[in-house]
Amino acid sequence: MAKNGRPTMADVAAKAGVSLSTVSLSYSGAGPISPEMKARVEKAAADIEYGGPSAAGRALRSGRSHVVGVVIHDSLTLAFRAPLILQIMDGLISDLGEMGLGVLLLTSPSGIPEENSLLETAPMDAAVLLRMRDHDEPALEILRRRGISIVVMDGEPPAGGGVVTIDDGAATVDLITRLQALGHERIGTVTLPIAPRLDTALRTLEDYRESAWAPTQRRLHAFEDAGIEPCVIVSARESLVEEGIAAGHLALTHDSRPTAIVVQSDQLAAGVLLAARELDIRVPQDVSITGFDGLDLPWLSPVELTTVKQDGEKKGHALAAEVKSLLAGETPTPAFTPLEYREGNTIGRVNPDR
Repeated sequence: MAKNGRPTMADVAAKAGVSLSTVSLSYSGAGPISPEMKARVEKAAADIEYGGPSAAGRALRSGRSHVVGVVIHDSLTLAFRAPLILQIMDGLISDLGEMGLGVLLLTSPSGIPEENSLLETAPMDAAVLLRMRDHDEPALEILRRRGISIVVMDGEPPAGGGVVTIDDGAATVDLITRLQALGHERIGTVTLPIAPRLDTALRTLEDYRESAWAPTQRRLHAFEDAGIEPCVIVSARESLVEEGIAAGHLALTHDSRPTAIVVQSDQLAAGVLLAARELDIRVPQDVSITGFDGLDLPWLSPVELTTVKQDGEKKGHALAAEVKSLLAGETPTPAFTPLEYREGNTIGRVNPDR
């Protein structure tokens, strides 16, 4: 028995009448051992209340921490208010748990990498970046320097890394094309943030040349691909309903008098819908509004948002699969999760009096 009174592997071996290496193999799964012998070891461990090898000891023996860092760019308060992020985390963490991997939540530096941050020092076998701002992403730079395997969501994968993404550009072109078919020419947009902590405000296309986040750019570039320039652009500070309300007031009262607003997230779109109610603008009679993500928003009833649905949990499963490939020494192939157009009652034919 160890000095601290806790049973050890040696105690299990003595209780089971087997060698220490047999007990070690039972827990590590690193070599052949019969089901009968494994059951014998497990019974002995249960009899003396042995809880298994320590994490530190396991890490020393395997050379791995059995931890995956998940890098979030928002504050945790904001991140866990986002239903899509919660769905993604659900799929990701459940799969990593089945792989025997723990999760360490990390925030990315907003500028110059910080000395002695957890990104610099925490043991981890791989890292998942839930958002990547650009190629100068501070978290990416730190992880590359440490030689840690990286999986990126909705961004450009680093050399030898993994990526899980969606074809949101094409899906946004489809939304714009549907609005054009309904006679809309003055189409505005409310975008996801272009940089951390920038207030919700009117923007120009030039403001997005150095955009912070790839999906923001792709969904905005969709206008060019559809052969139209947005009549008004508003960037939101965060993808939150309250920021959508503020953005909606700016877009809906703009001098261009948009007849349709393409919004880059459902939470923002819900806010734009509420702004339209406050301004006595009818949806879709006076203005059409589309969202993105396919969230369940029953509190908007009887309004059902026209949007593009993505499966957040499936996206999380795909991120975990990329991690698994990297840890197995394989080169993962880019994973695309599907999108689906979901028709609601928030778009209609253009109002000629608008």
